[in-house]
Amino acid sequence: MKPVIVVHGGAWAIPDDMAKASVNGVKSTATAGFLAMKRGGSALDAVELAVRALEDNPTFDAGHGAVLNTNGEVELDSIIMDGRTLAAGAVSSVKNIANPVSLARAVMEKTDHIMLTDRGANMFAESVGIPAVPTNALVTECERTEREKAKYYAVEVKDLFNSQW
Repeated sequence: MKPVIVVHGGAWAIPDDMAKASVNGVKSTATAGFLAMKRGGSALDAVELAVRALEDNPTFDAGHGAVLNTNGEVELDSIIMDGRTLAAGAVSSVKNIANPVSLARAVMEKTDHIMLTDRGANMFAESVGIPAVPTNALVTECERTEREKAKYYAVEVKDLFNSQW
């Protein structure tokens, strides 16, 4: 049986000026996963490496370049599952972690939990040697600009729907 790697780089109206980067990004991400298996890694290794490649690519909002929360921070979630054993690991609301998929895998493999969140997930990351990165290392200028636009959007929507009172 031939291995197949399928990568989903997002479901939105990709602007023309981002189309090439998006296509190249999913191709390189799929290649990262495929090479992991070609070198003898498991399907789980392939998935983790493919998702890490997405998280590292600012074209996607899976990590570096993710949409900012209301405090202007990157706050991430990830889940991974082993289809053979149905074991799963997940993290949510983690900050300062460049590759939350690796943290999710550590939750699956090194704890009795399925999911850790927020500070607990970050504390666990430190305990297993997953390094924290500075907040700004994950923030892109594009997302700073989008966050500024969103501030005005919220005001306009509020005014639009509350203007009659």
